[in-house]
Formats: sequence, structure tokens, C-alpha cells
Amino acid sequence: MSLVLSAAALRFAWPGADRACIDIERFEVDAGEAVFLHGPSGCGKSTLLSLLAGVLIADAGQVRLLGHDWAAHSGAARDRARVAHVGYIFQQFNLLPYLSVLDNVLLPCRFSGRRMAQASQDGSAQAQARELLARMGLDSSLWQRQAMQLSVGQQQRVAAARALIGHPEVVIADEPTSALDEDRREAFLDVLLAACAAHRSALVFVSHDQRIAARFSRHVLLPEINRAASGVAA
Repeated sequence: MSLVLSAAALRFAWPGADRACIDIERFEVDAGEAVFLHGPSGCGKSTLLSLLAGVLIADAGQVRLLGHDWAAHSGAARDRARVAHVGYIFQQFNLLPYLSVLDNVLLPCRFSGRRMAQASQDGSAQAQARELLARMGLDSSLWQRQAMQLSVGQQQRVAAARALIGHPEVVIADEPTSALDEDRREAFLDVLLAACAAHRSALVFVSHDQRIAARFSRHVLLPEINRAASGVAA
């Protein structure tokens, strides 16, 4: 297997906090691996995802993406690396409300030549964006609407299509099925897991929903590896 994401001796505390919320000796993800990360509220799941994606920088230890330490780069360099190599489905989606659905999906291609080239391998980035939206069950009548005009569940699927476009090496998903009913959830997982498997994208997927855990190749209970969360009640 090829290691794409790793954390070692990782510690992080929010400013003003009297103790660390992340204290992890080792966490690694291989190319093509689908990791289901779960645990009770307050155990540091979203914080860990932000550290893995270089949105936050650790107080101690290292997080490496494709062998490169996030902390060794400036903020601007981290932004460039993230858009080139990481697809992030944020818990609050982070869509640009006044842009169209299609333009939101295409945003990574606007900021990364690598994502644009990857998305255009079999045609054009626009074609891949349309294909992803269709596979996510979003009718073409919605594609030119402003993102703010969509339901929460629809916005969630647009955010997923944006994360997948251009075949990033790592996809990070923070509670991406929370607003979907059972049928939509299963269809969403079909697309997400198939897309990651097809291009050997590593997937780190946070959820409280244990019903979907069996669909992932590895399960990680965060309090078992995060010493700072060992006292958090399940």
C-alpha cells in the first residue's frame, strides 16, 4: 500500500484551553483506503480532520500529506496544496451561496491546474461536474440555481461533488450524510465510495451513524487513539 496521509506524535489545544483536545501517537491512511472515523461528541473528530487537511497546524508532532509536512509550508502554500490534493466535505458545506451549483462544483478546478487537468482527462471539467451532479441525484434543472436556493440535503450533495471533482488523492468528509434520508444516504455512499475506489483516493469519513460502518474497509474509534479524549463518555 502507498501511504498518503500520516500523523505522528500529534498534539493540539485550542487557544485558551487548559488541556489538549488532540493527543495521538500515530494515525495513517493508505491510498484507496476508506476509513470510518467515529466517536462521541467532543472527542475531537472535526478538529482532527482540520489538522489532517492542514486547515489547522499542530502544536507538536507532524501531519504529512503525500510525504510533505503541513507545518513546513506558509498559509498560502498550504491552501494551494489542499485544493490540489484534498477534497473536503465540510460539515457546514462552505458553498458560495451566490454562485450556481455548477460553478460551486468547479471551484477546485479554478484554483488548481492539477484538479483541472485531472477533471478534463476524459473530456472537460464541466462534463465531469455534470456527471458527478447527476450521479448524486441532482436534476439538471438545479444546476444553474444559486447554491443558497437549494435544500440542506441538496447542498450536502453539491459539496460532495465539489470534493470529488479532479480525483484528489485524499477525500475528507465531516458528517456528510447527516441531512440525507435513508435512500439518499445509500445512493450517496455508492457514489462516494465508488469514485474514491476508482481513482484510489483515500477517504476519511466521520459519522455518528453506525449503520453505514460496514461499508468501510477500516473503522477507527477516535477515543481509542486520542489520549486527550479517553475520558469522553460514549
